[in-house]
Amino acid sequence: MTVLEEVRQKELIRLLNLGNETAFNELYKIYIKPVYKKILFIVKEEEIAEELSQDLFIKIWQKRKEIDPEKSFKSFLYTIAHNLVYDYLRKVARDKQLLNSLMVNAVDYYLHTEEVFQARETQKILTEAIEKLPPQGKQVFTLCKLEGKSYEEVSRLMGITVATVNSHMVKSSRFVKEYLYRNLDADILMTIVVASVLLH
Repeated sequence: MTVLEEVRQKELIRLLNLGNETAFNELYKIYIKPVYKKILFIVKEEEIAEELSQDLFIKIWQKRKEIDPEKSFKSFLYTIAHNLVYDYLRKVARDKQLLNSLMVNAVDYYLHTEEVFQARETQKILTEAIEKLPPQGKQVFTLCKLEGKSYEEVSRLMGITVATVNSHMVKSSRFVKEYLYRNLDADILMTIVVASVLLH
């Protein structure tokens, strides 16, 4: 966001605090599409994503007096979005098949974000999963995922082909994903996954 955009947004928030509908509509136009896309990524259903997105902006209007123009509006917005999506996931937990589908997709995404390596809740289980990998798969996964090396770099370091590196990563990622899914508490997983999707 440029300095000019930041100044404009602060002015919009000040007007929103006063109940200005034009300011609200402008903020809606700026944020509705990116928010909708992130919510859709998690819930996988357009109708649900649309409903949650609309609920989000209803909440924004209801809480308009609480929004601080000097603080990040985006953070405020995504905090409410996080709570709405989390509540939705809690409700669908009664539908085990749907929840399993959502969570498997979420873990797959989660493995591609930095949070998986930073969250204390997952570090122990992630370490356990990596330790259970075959020696070469463990080395490849560690070099690529934990050290951020490219497949080409790992290929040169280990004296194996890029295709072999890729094969190890596919198998290792699948194992780690399944291990996290089986061993991580569902509530913790939902909270971290929703946060990592919405805040990226």
